[in-house]
Amino acid sequence: MARRILKPLITAASVVALAGAVFVGWRLYDRDPEISAPDVAHTPELIARGDYLVKAADCAACHDTPGGKPFAGGRAFTLPFGTIYSTNITADRETGIGTWSDDDFVRALHKGVAKDGSHLYPAFPYSSYTGLSRDDIVAMKAYLFSLPSVHAPATANSLGFPFNQRWTLAFWNLAFLDQKRFLPEPKASAVENRGEYLATALGHCGECHTPRNVGFAMAMSKQFGGAMLEGWHAYNITTDKGYGIGDWSDEQLTAYLSTGHAPGRGSAAGPMAEVIANSLQYLKPEDIAALVAYLRRVEPKTGKPGTEVNPAPATMTSSVAWKPGSIDTGNQAGQRLFEGACASCHQWNGGGRQTHYASLAGSQAVNDPAGTNLVRVMLEGADLKTSKGRGYMPSFADSYSDAELASVANYVIGHFGGKPGQVTAAAVRERRTPH
Repeated sequence: MARRILKPLITAASVVALAGAVFVGWRLYDRDPEISAPDVAHTPELIARGDYLVKAADCAACHDTPGGKPFAGGRAFTLPFGTIYSTNITADRETGIGTWSDDDFVRALHKGVAKDGSHLYPAFPYSSYTGLSRDDIVAMKAYLFSLPSVHAPATANSLGFPFNQRWTLAFWNLAFLDQKRFLPEPKASAVENRGEYLATALGHCGECHTPRNVGFAMAMSKQFGGAMLEGWHAYNITTDKGYGIGDWSDEQLTAYLSTGHAPGRGSAAGPMAEVIANSLQYLKPEDIAALVAYLRRVEPKTGKPGTEVNPAPATMTSSVAWKPGSIDTGNQAGQRLFEGACASCHQWNGGGRQTHYASLAGSQAVNDPAGTNLVRVMLEGADLKTSKGRGYMPSFADSYSDAELASVANYVIGHFGGKPGQVTAAAVRERRTPH
């Protein structure tokens, strides 16, 4: 009897072991080789190219802190399993990367492994940077080494077990890291391929806009379908016309990527505003055009029913609904607050008065019944600075109660999104807590 029971168990275990061995073997085989080469000379031309690439890669978003030295690290990232801090990537020889060779730097971006052999946490987007060419990575290093060195020791991460064990990331890499350089799509144009390289490798857009799987890796079957990041909603940027950007014109996409504002679609705030300010506003017009061309090819992904964007709901265009002084009996408190604190900047038609950055009509934020980003902006304010202008909104966190902010948020969603808002005082209170 025991043999009858053990035999199928042993057989099953053998099959699992064989399948595991085949998987590991395939993952080790199915990757691009790393090519070692001597360090290259840091010429002015290489440094200038690296400057552009570092901006396009938005390195400042993670490695700069408010009031700190450029690229000295120290920014905190709160994750479901603890907090990690970005590191110093200046050329300081003790606390930065000053002793790193070109090979060391390439290995970090392609494999997520530091010079000392320790594994980097994938909050550093090496799962996207692995697609970068060696030439681009070497140029980025040349630029970083041209900047003043900053002595800035790393802040210790605060992670629970087993996430504080870096060696376990070798298994994460084996399961989720596709170590392959970007290859142009033969059926796509040169412009579209350039846009894909910018979006998927250098600009790593998917790291924010793609949902995560159970292993916290990007769920590529849902690429660019939208995700939550540190309490903000990174919206769907696929070609879906209701949930994504499929209904945006090329002009709107171009304006949004280069200035942070798209006429009829609202303005960037939160982390996306940082991307515009630190990175996208510096891209050449031909690279912005390449991004637009690539985004036009992204497979559409649907969203949560009820969050479709309505650029001109009846509630906003009705002469009764938006007339100053009128009262929408469905949310009198919210309308009064909007009239007293918001209408002078945003206007009743959502067009924005002093600046177009204050426009609300057509934005994804006011079409989200949960008001995720809308509440975060009201609590934290907004300050987007570009060469094309500035969008500023003060924080209202200390000016209004949770209930009042929920009330005005629901009014804004109803008025400019044409759908009932679902924001509660409890939700506002929760979002006051740093994520």
